[in-house]
Amino acid sequence: MRWTNIHSIHLTLKFLGETDPGLIAEMAQSLEALGRQIRKFHLQLSGVGAFPEEKNPRIVWCGIGGDTDVLTELQEGVETVCAGCGFPPEDRPFRPHLTLGRVKGRRDLKPLIDRLAQGCTLQCRYTADRFNIYKSVLKPEGAVYTVVEKIALS
Repeated sequence: MRWTNIHSIHLTLKFLGETDPGLIAEMAQSLEALGRQIRKFHLQLSGVGAFPEEKNPRIVWCGIGGDTDVLTELQEGVETVCAGCGFPPEDRPFRPHLTLGRVKGRRDLKPLIDRLAQGCTLQCRYTADRFNIYKSVLKPEGAVYTVVEKIALS
């Protein structure tokens, strides 16, 4: 298992891939207008699981609860802005989560699978008052994220 660096944990609303910086600046204006339409909201951690499934883990994640209706509204708005800039819409449903780690290899997974089956209770509450556009650079030790734009919510 390669655990995610605590400073790299984030909730992805839309992954863009390689993008022209000029387009990011243009998108930021539309995203700022979106931010003025969305109120601040509360999120909380909500259990632990795995993708694609707990019996065959590749990604270990922490779920998100709280005001998920507002979070979904924000994500849909981001998707709309990005589509207007030429990015294809995501074909999978939005499943808000924080990636905690990535499984490397298939050996000795039974303890992890057993632990995931037991469930986990987490206590953390967060007020979402902004969202960010990040630039990511892949390095051997994992992605390094840099904030490009901070967008406030109303």
